[in-house]
Amino acid sequence: MAKYIGPKCRLSRREGVDLQHKSRARSLDSKCKAETPPGQFGDRAGKKPTDYSVQLRMKQLIKRYYGILEKQFHNYYKTADRRKGSTGENLIRLLESRLDNVVYRLGFAATRAEARQLVGHKAITVNGKTVNIPSYLVEANDEVAIKEKNKKQSRISASIELAEKGVIPEWLTLDSVKMSGIFKRYPDVGEFPPEFKVHLVVELYSK
Repeated sequence: MAKYIGPKCRLSRREGVDLQHKSRARSLDSKCKAETPPGQFGDRAGKKPTDYSVQLRMKQLIKRYYGILEKQFHNYYKTADRRKGSTGENLIRLLESRLDNVVYRLGFAATRAEARQLVGHKAITVNGKTVNIPSYLVEANDEVAIKEKNKKQSRISASIELAEKGVIPEWLTLDSVKMSGIFKRYPDVGEFPPEFKVHLVVELYSK
């Protein structure tokens, strides 16, 4: 699957939920008409979705939520399947521990795409060492921080200020003054995005 470079709202409208591809400063309603599928009139009603189409749609939703491609997603699934415990739960925990996602969750960037850019531009450290790989997997108790020379970037300060007005996930702690945070633990099932029905992805790949 090639990288999607079209309108971000189109993806949110396709999935019917906010994929968080736009700034936190604006509500979903002001960003996208997510309840209306793409196309002049949206999808035609009346056609009952098959089990396969529902499973495939859930995979697409999760994949697009984290901004990753098909091959990457499948590799994460295989890794999750090899680990002890629930494959679906392991999958989401792997995706949530991606460095670009943690940078976004801590509020250092307005979107995951911007977080990926910060990581790629060597503006992020993990336990004091520069890491420029967005897919790097953060572990429990790792410290993720903005590099000293990048702390004066206005977009980072503005994003942190905005994030503080919202809710930082329970599995993270943020020190807005030091511009650093701790990945305390992996998220629990009840803390996953409510739209995710990971069992559908497991059913899809189990065929």
